[in-house]
Amino acid sequence: MPALAPSNHEKISPAWLFFVTLIFLALSQVSLGLKLDLDDPDSIKAAAGQAAYDMMKYYDGNQTGRIPGNLPDPYYWWECGAMFGSLLDYYYYTGDDQYNDLVTEGLLFQVGPSNDYMTPNQTKTTGNDDQGFWGMAVMTAAEQRFPDPPANKPQWLALAQAVFNTQALRWDTQFCGGGLRWQVFTFNTGYDYKNTISNGVFFNLAARLAKYTGNQTYADWAEKAWDWTADVGLMSPDYHFFDGAHTTLNCNDTNRQQWTYNAGVYMLGAANMYNFTKGSDKWRSRLDNIFNATAMFYSPNPPNVMVEVACEPYGTCNTDNFSFKAYLARWMAATTKMAPYTFDMIMQKIRPSAAAAALQCSGGASGTLCGIKWSDGAKYDGTTGVGQQMSALEVIQSLLVSRVAAPVTQDTGGTSKGDPSAGSGGTFDPTIPQDTIHQRDRVGAGLLTALVLVSGFGSAWWMIS
Repeated sequence: MPALAPSNHEKISPAWLFFVTLIFLALSQVSLGLKLDLDDPDSIKAAAGQAAYDMMKYYDGNQTGRIPGNLPDPYYWWECGAMFGSLLDYYYYTGDDQYNDLVTEGLLFQVGPSNDYMTPNQTKTTGNDDQGFWGMAVMTAAEQRFPDPPANKPQWLALAQAVFNTQALRWDTQFCGGGLRWQVFTFNTGYDYKNTISNGVFFNLAARLAKYTGNQTYADWAEKAWDWTADVGLMSPDYHFFDGAHTTLNCNDTNRQQWTYNAGVYMLGAANMYNFTKGSDKWRSRLDNIFNATAMFYSPNPPNVMVEVACEPYGTCNTDNFSFKAYLARWMAATTKMAPYTFDMIMQKIRPSAAAAALQCSGGASGTLCGIKWSDGAKYDGTTGVGQQMSALEVIQSLLVSRVAAPVTQDTGGTSKGDPSAGSGGTFDPTIPQDTIHQRDRVGAGLLTALVLVSGFGSAWWMIS
C-alpha cells in the first residue's frame, strides 16, 4: 500500500496540507458545542446544565459587596428577573436545585418597600415591562411549586398579585383609549410610548392569575388588555404584534417592528385563557392564529430554527434583544401545558431550534459559550452574554416539557399564599368588579407613585451618604 503520509525525503504538497487541515478542523469540532441528543433526557439535562453554568458566570449578585438580584453593566434590572425565570424553569425541568437559594435570595431582595417590585434604586429605568418580568417570574414560582419563602417574607403569589395591582391602577384612558405606558415615571424617556410588551406582560399576568386563582375579574382584565391591543393597532388582523405607539399622536404612529417576545407573551396568555374558559373556540382560534403568525421568526434554511428577524440577520441586536428568543421558547413550551393540543406543532419548532442552539454554543476557551445565530449552526457568531446563554438554555430545556407536571393552581396543589390587595396599599382588590372602581382609587394610584418617588429620593440620599 502507498504511504498515508509523505516520507522525510518527500516534499509536502499543498493538497496534502489542505487534507490534513480539514481533518484537524473536523476533529477540533468534536470538542466544541454542546453535545445534545434530542431524545435523551440525561443529554438534555447535561446540555442545559452547561448553558446555565455559563450564564451564571455573568451574575455577581451572590458575591460579597454586590447586590442580589442585579446583573452588572450593560444589563438592565429587568433582565435579571428574566434570568431568574429561566433558572426557575431549569429547576422545574431538570430537578437540579443548585441555583435555588440564589434565585430565592434575588427575587426577595428586589421586592421594594411595598413588596411589588417597585424598587427605589431603579426609578430611572423602571418600565411596566421591567416590573412585569419580575412579576411573571414569581408567578412562575407559584405555578411550578418552587419552594415557598419563609413565612415572614413576601410570598410568590402575593408578589405577582402586587405587580398586577400596581399596573391595573396605571391603566391610562386619557390617551389611545387605554393601555399601559412603557415607563412608569413621567421623567423617564418613553413615558409617552405605549409599547406592546408592557401591555402583553399585563395581559399574560392577568390570564395566569385568572387560571391560578379562578377569579373572573383577572380574566376580565385579560380580555380588556387583549381587546385594547387589537383595537389600537398593536396587533394586526392576522395576529402580528408590533412594537408600540406614542401617546402624543394618540397611538396613530405604530412602530411596526416585530420581536419574538411580543408574540410569545401573548401566546402564553391566550393559552391560559383557553384553559380558563374550558377550551373556548374564541381563545383556541386566537391561540392558533398567534402560533401561525410566528412562522416569520423561523429560518427557511435550516428549517424551523428560530431567528430574531428584526436584528439578527443584520448584526444589529443589542443587549436586550439577545435574550428575546429565550422568552418565545419559554412561553411556547409553557403553552403546551395549558393547551395540550399544541404540543406537536410547537415541538416541531423547539426541536430544530434546540439542536441548532446547541451547535452554536461553541465559543470561548471552553468551546461551550453560546452565540445567538442558531441558523449558522456550529459556525460561532462571536457574541457572548447573558441573553445568548438564556436563549439557548430555555430552548434546550424546553425539550423536557412533556416529562414534567402541569403548572398547579390554588385548587390543584398550589401552596403559595396570595393577597388580592397586595401592592396597592389596600386600595385595590381585583375581586371587586371593575365598574365599581372610582376616582378615589385613581388618587390612590397617584399617592402610591408619589410615595415611591419619595422613597426613591430617600434611598438615593442614603446611598450617597
